Amino acid sequence: MNATYPIDAELLLAGRDDISDPALRVWLRISSCVALIDEELRRRLREGFGTTRPRFDFLAHLASAPDGLTLGELSQRMMVSNGNMTGLAKRLLQEGLIERRPEVTDRRITRVVLTEDGAEAQAAMAQTYEDCVSDLLTDLDHADKEVLLTVMSLLKSSVKSRLTR
Repeated sequence: MNATYPIDAELLLAGRDDISDPALRVWLRISSCVALIDEELRRRLREGFGTTRPRFDFLAHLASAPDGLTLGELSQRMMVSNGNMTGLAKRLLQEGLIERRPEVTDRRITRVVLTEDGAEAQAAMAQTYEDCVSDLLTDLDHADKEVLLTVMSLLKSSVKSRLTR
């Protein structure tokens, strides 16, 4: 791979002997891996579908919610502002990938749902996403992946237990 990826947290500390905290080194390794994988996912979505990661995420959340979601719910799930959701929804509506439907029990509430074209586009993008991740992790055998899943579960539990929200 000849591409140069500008985001690599570990490279920021290359050659520094004063970083001995294993927790910091673990975090930098995780951050670097996430950045590298995310950059490749974005590239494949852009080249394969002319789309962005936020558009993919928007459609993926709708694919997992057959009754649709409000823009507020999407905003929470995607951790972005309502303003960002409105603009994105407007473009996806214009492209015929989503449609608005009034809530059955309260017509003041509007849900967005995938259209048939939106569901087809999302399924194709999801397959590319899955193929990309599988490709990037191909050098790890099944046992390695199981070990990573176990360790990452421990990490997630540790982090969640110390959150101060």
